[in-house]
Amino acid sequence: MFSGSIPALVTPFRDGRLDEATFRDFVDWQVAEGSSALVPCGTTGESATLDHDEHHRVVSLCIEAAAGRVPVIAGVGSNDTRVAIANMKRAQAAGAAAALAVMPYYNRPSQAGMLAHFRALADACDLPIVLYNVPGRTVTDMSVETMAALAALPTIVGVKDATGHLGRVAAQRLACGPDFVQLSGNDETALGFNAMGGVGCISVTANAAPRLCADLQTACEEGRWADALALQDRLTPLHSAMFADASPGPVKYALSRVRDFPIELRLPMTPPSDTARAAVDAALAHAGLA
Repeated sequence: MFSGSIPALVTPFRDGRLDEATFRDFVDWQVAEGSSALVPCGTTGESATLDHDEHHRVVSLCIEAAAGRVPVIAGVGSNDTRVAIANMKRAQAAGAAAALAVMPYYNRPSQAGMLAHFRALADACDLPIVLYNVPGRTVTDMSVETMAALAALPTIVGVKDATGHLGRVAAQRLACGPDFVQLSGNDETALGFNAMGGVGCISVTANAAPRLCADLQTACEEGRWADALALQDRLTPLHSAMFADASPGPVKYALSRVRDFPIELRLPMTPPSDTARAAVDAALAHAGLA
């Protein structure tokens, strides 16, 4: 259903407001450079500091700009089940192909609570759901057993796995079945993730290096592992530099280096440090992008 290089899109701001023209151009560029799907309003899109109207405008604008060329997987997650359901319904009405739903954060629900949360989402809306397991941000970590129970539901189709544990890929494949879509949530392990049974990456780095990330994923899909490894070697410093300071500061800076893109962030996020900028500069040069 979904595979390849899928950028978790940053959200451009100018003077505190959504820069719609830049976002449209950005979506066009991502499609032209080979991105296979798009994720608006994820963590990298600063979803935590978008108000409800902005959130839904970003999703709608992405769908409009993509114009059916690639699917849009809309970020809908919330730690309030009612809000997540409302986000899903609005995303579906706007034409999203699927929803990316993060584990409920801050509340720290049990496995039973996570199971009930996602069952409620699936019961309330028939939009396909990609689970987003990122315990480094949410604290909660969905177990393989809970994921397998959810994978039995017809509209829960896959996972963005940002646990960083490659062994999970094989365990989840055995528990959830080979058709359950597993997408890496970590660029630095995306190659190994695919070798273990994954089919792509929801990527931070692809914001600034979409063609290289798309080529790496295509090489994996075609079994050209030596080519994929060579691309990974080009990209590895950039993967690291994207987190040289709080994300998405470094990736917005990287975008400002490769195209006309504002570096503006919303508090509490602040611009990347000089050290982080230097790391991005060096990584872009290593990748042949600047």
